[in-house]
Amino acid sequence: MVKYLLNTNGSNTKILKSQKGTQYKIASLSLYPNIKICAAQIIADCKEPCLVSAGRGAMNSIANIRQSKTDYFLNENSAFIKLLITEMLKFKRRCENSGFKAAFRLNTISDIDWPKYIDLSLFRDCLFYDYTKIAARLKRPHPNYNLIFSYSAAPKYQNQVKAALKTKAPIAVVFRGGLPKTFLGREVIDGDKSDLVNMTAFNKIVGLKLKGGKSIQATKSPFVVDVLDGVAI
Repeated sequence: MVKYLLNTNGSNTKILKSQKGTQYKIASLSLYPNIKICAAQIIADCKEPCLVSAGRGAMNSIANIRQSKTDYFLNENSAFIKLLITEMLKFKRRCENSGFKAAFRLNTISDIDWPKYIDLSLFRDCLFYDYTKIAARLKRPHPNYNLIFSYSAAPKYQNQVKAALKTKAPIAVVFRGGLPKTFLGREVIDGDKSDLVNMTAFNKIVGLKLKGGKSIQATKSPFVVDVLDGVAI
């Protein structure tokens, strides 16, 4: 039985760093990804180095909770969305009462087109941001929903990459061996500092250092770009 959906206590390291010193408090949603809620994971070849097993995600208890939420979304979608909106409105009120603005990252490790499920007009004064591997989503912008495209060098994924490069959307790239100064003809910024900065890094590469245990560090997935002597190879 799923009792709650949102993480509102800032236990996610990146979210804690992103909201620190800002006017925002960030609520996040962590599901357990599969092909239905992360449709491009096969063509992007990012399933192996996925952050689903990073940090607290390596704990069986956390993985089970995330899986139960995914099952709830897929099998009882109407009830899921009703509970999610209820929690979001409650978080919004709590933020306002404490002098902050509410922000939401609903795709912590999934890739769901949330505007299809949630009426964003209910949250006009809130901020939304997500990473996505679906380039078409970049062309359907909402005033308060910011998207960062997620790169992979996988051959079957290159049509998505080409489409993303035709927009000004920030493009996140996972690097191993440090961050290069440029990639794909764009300036690289340190994307590990703040997602609130990343989401407005238009026409730039959001550089993310490869995270995870030994198996992830050794991955040969094209989702990860190697850097040697400051140059992407």
